[in-house]
Formats: sequence, C-alpha cells, structure tokens
Amino acid sequence: MENAQILVVEDENIVAMEIQFRLEGLGYVVPTVASCGEEAIQKAEATRPDLVLMDIKLKGEMDGIEAAERIRTCFDIPVVYITAYADKNTLQRAKITAPYGYILKPFEERELHANIEIAIYKHQMEKKVKELVIKLQDALAKIKVLNGLLPICASCKKIRDDKGYWNQVEAYIQEHSEATFTHSICPECMKKLYPKYAKHIKTEPT
Repeated sequence: MENAQILVVEDENIVAMEIQFRLEGLGYVVPTVASCGEEAIQKAEATRPDLVLMDIKLKGEMDGIEAAERIRTCFDIPVVYITAYADKNTLQRAKITAPYGYILKPFEERELHANIEIAIYKHQMEKKVKELVIKLQDALAKIKVLNGLLPICASCKKIRDDKGYWNQVEAYIQEHSEATFTHSICPECMKKLYPKYAKHIKTEPT
C-alpha cells in the first residue's frame, strides 16, 4: 500500500533510523518514531498510522507486547513485531495479542515489505467484514416474521397476543412485521354501507 503511514517503535536510535530509512525507501511514510511503550500509545493515538512496527524489548516499565495490546484494543491498529527475541515465552505472550506479523532481526528488506503489505491488506479485509456483519445484523434486527398459530376472533377478527390482549388485526401485524396499512373499502362492504354510491363505482378489476 503506497504512502501507508507506519509508526516505528524502537528504543535504539540508530536501529530506529535504519528502519525508518528502509521504510521510506519502500515508499512508506514514517510520521514519527517512539522509543518506549507509553510514547508508542500516545503517538499511535495522535497519528493513527496504518500499521505499527513494534520492537518487543523496550526501555521502561511497559514492553512492546503490552503496548501492542493497548494499541490494538483502543485504536484497532495492526501491529507487526520486529525483534531479536524468539524464545518460547516471548512468542507465547506475543501470540496472545494477535499480531499481524513477527519479523526477526536481522531481516531482509523484501521480508519487511512483504509482512507490511500482507498485514495492511489483512486488516483492511477484516474491517470490511466487520462492517458487513454490522449491516447484516442491523438488517436482521429490522426483519420481523409472523409465524405459528394466531388466535383470531371468529366474529370481530381481533387477534389475541401472547399476553392475552385482543388487538385489531392491523395493529397486531404492524407490531410484528414491517408492513404498514392504508385503508379503503372493498366492493362488498361498499354495497352494504353506501348502497347509493356503490352502483356508480366500478368494482371489476382492470
């Protein structure tokens, strides 16, 4: 993704500058660099990058794994770890934060590029899926279907609801479906109620 903004989190200045140089050479934008977990969270909130390249071992009380979890939870920004550590405990902790990649130092430029592109694409697809799910849930919430047996009075045609109350047919249907009503008079009722006018009204369908 050309011109994607990437936040670099690295506590070694020389390493951070090298990563920034490589990223910019690949066409990415590095709006800023952070050197500790707390700073990474603040800058992620301020710049809202497309991706965070996160070193795991950082100076200070908060390491990269904790910072990555906070960034993912609070801002929904994908994180790719870039670290020299691949021991079992570190991998286990990192895995729980659902990273979009894990690159070991030293790394090749094309490896870095491939991980970033895949991570950004995957995150974009996940966002589209989430948006689609929300739309579907909203649509399903609006759909109401009448089914089963409806107790209806043989005389007045009112319908009894599940609380025992009798309702007009149109009121019951409107409450339990998306239908709305407009009123008219059928030919038979027209003849009974308004016989003077019935003979002047065409009742046969066209």
